[in-house]
Amino acid sequence: MSASNENVRCNDLLIELGTEELPPKALKKLMLAFADGIQAGLEHHSLAFEAITPYATPRRLAVKVTGLVQQQQDKSVERKGPAVKAARDAEGNPSKAAEGFARSCGVSFDELDTLETKKGAWLIYRSIQAGKQTAELIPDIIEQSLNKLPIPKRMTWGAHRDAFVRPVHWLVVLFGNDIVDCTVLGKTASNQSRGHRFHSPDSFTIESAESYEQQLNERYVIADYNFRQKQIKNGVEAIAKSSSGKASIDTDLLDEVTGLVEWPVPLMGNFENAFLQVPQEALISAMQEHQKYFPVLDDNGKILPHFITVANIESNDASQVIEGNERVIRPRLADARFFFETDKKKNLEQHNEPLAKVVFEAQLGTLLEKSQRVSQLAKTIAEKIGGNPTWAERAGLLCKADLSTEMVGEFPDLQGIMGTYYANNDGEPEEVCLALNEQYQPRFSGDVLPSSLTGASVAIADKVDSLVGILGIGKKPTGDKDPYALRRAALGVLRIIIGKELPLDLVDLFEQSASLYGDKLNNTDVKKDYLGFLQGRYMTWFQEEGISTDIIKAVLGINTTSPLDFYQRIQAVKSFKELPASEALAAANKRVGNILNKREDKTPLPAISEILLEADEEKLLASIVAEKAATFSNKDNVNNSQPNYNSMLASLAELKEPVDAFFDNVMVNVEDQAIKNNRLALLQELHQLFLEIADISVLQQ
Repeated sequence: MSASNENVRCNDLLIELGTEELPPKALKKLMLAFADGIQAGLEHHSLAFEAITPYATPRRLAVKVTGLVQQQQDKSVERKGPAVKAARDAEGNPSKAAEGFARSCGVSFDELDTLETKKGAWLIYRSIQAGKQTAELIPDIIEQSLNKLPIPKRMTWGAHRDAFVRPVHWLVVLFGNDIVDCTVLGKTASNQSRGHRFHSPDSFTIESAESYEQQLNERYVIADYNFRQKQIKNGVEAIAKSSSGKASIDTDLLDEVTGLVEWPVPLMGNFENAFLQVPQEALISAMQEHQKYFPVLDDNGKILPHFITVANIESNDASQVIEGNERVIRPRLADARFFFETDKKKNLEQHNEPLAKVVFEAQLGTLLEKSQRVSQLAKTIAEKIGGNPTWAERAGLLCKADLSTEMVGEFPDLQGIMGTYYANNDGEPEEVCLALNEQYQPRFSGDVLPSSLTGASVAIADKVDSLVGILGIGKKPTGDKDPYALRRAALGVLRIIIGKELPLDLVDLFEQSASLYGDKLNNTDVKKDYLGFLQGRYMTWFQEEGISTDIIKAVLGINTTSPLDFYQRIQAVKSFKELPASEALAAANKRVGNILNKREDKTPLPAISEILLEADEEKLLASIVAEKAATFSNKDNVNNSQPNYNSMLASLAELKEPVDAFFDNVMVNVEDQAIKNNRLALLQELHQLFLEIADISVLQQ
């Protein structure tokens, strides 16, 4: 909302809420939400401004609003009263209704105006409502924004009844050079802020919103979250490069570290080469999860015996800080080494035994039972897609074994990864080893797909088992609640099948999986629920890929249960829609569908009779339709190959002119019933040609 009028008086607004250390993982979200709330409040009150800048450090949330108007604009107010014809009584005096309306407006009857409309004349009161001073509105705007922050659980402190994510220690609210008179979360607004907890702990006076960043910077606080994050990233990368390495910078960890420090000082530490015998994923997890360190890798992606920590203090003796961090990391790495060596004392299959006591879902049994089901289903899938059934069966049996290991117990994010290491240590086939990690792929949007057919078989089997089982006991996700991550699982199944071009049918997968559950499933609508759930993921996925809704609906109407087939039809309809003839043929198909649906007689139509074809236009159309039908039939049957939907729809685009000519010159609903039915049969054949690929009639909508 711009405040561009030169005659409008504006000031800058600064709001700073000083707190105990805020949750680092949530800091960025809180910062943006606070700024959004302030903006929404200003817009709600029609307060124009030039720009909003959010700030956040571990001990503060702040917002600067530049070019904020000092006052709301005056606005005209109109109140409509009784009809003019009812405004006076028989004697010409103001009626009770009119006088009551005048009193409610705070004026006399004579001060009311009239409004002429098409429906008659009405009494009306017009006034100018003076705009409020911005300073009067700011406290409520702050309160409303703070109340709407995404804070799962608020806390109280001291004797205060106010609740916030962390205790509040100070509040700055400056509008221009003036302190706004307000109290928020038990703190009265002032111009007193605080710098770095150790470097500059004393209070100081904020001179203006404009000087805010500079004054904090002088006191060892970088208030700009994004700038501070960029400094951390650049500093970490530079230090790693100085040791001929490359920093591994996880995005979530970078956000967290940015939320932990006000004055970032990157430092490099080292650890003993002996720890490099431990799988590097375990070392990285120990560094990132427990210590918030950035690992250092070589050019081949192998971990080096270095780490980078980001201190929140500029020490006179950095070596002491480094040594302290080195002392802390060694026990963590030693634990990882101990877990690794302990786990290897058993082969991976032996780690399956404890899973017999671990519940997957109360109605569906244990994790061991799930592994056994996945094993059988993966074997069946591998047979269908040309994989190795023996490897798939073996990988399925071992797929959850690492969940009972010491390493995964300590570092849950290593599930699958450690299974691969332990299987390799046991001498399992390479594809079996890889599949134990690939079973979880894709883990998120944009993640890689399993590289092997064994991995794809186990990944699909695992996800289908969860989908069929959970939906089979009626626990369908609702709203944003999806405790078993079924939406992600469904999307994963579709992505793998389509991405690797696998000839798999959803109904077939469902029936195979359901049979392995025996009598544990009690949802009689599970087949409908399963297919409907998968179709919903189609819609979500393809919309995210930029496919328009009408194209998706055109293919959904065909009810194909092969994801690969669905995808190929989508691509064909997308290309068809770009053809010049598509709009006319879509409209024609809609018209044909309407004609056929209006048939009162629902008995099957007879085959097209050439004898009953009278007009040249219907003879031509019948000939071309028959030709296309024969061509499509041959395509479907040649070596049982997948139809080329692109070429089929491109071929059908040639029907535009004969279809137009037919509708321009031929009447369908003639009195002669035989001719009428023959023409309806022709239209039915035409319609069916398009339905071989998609219901293109919806493209018109």
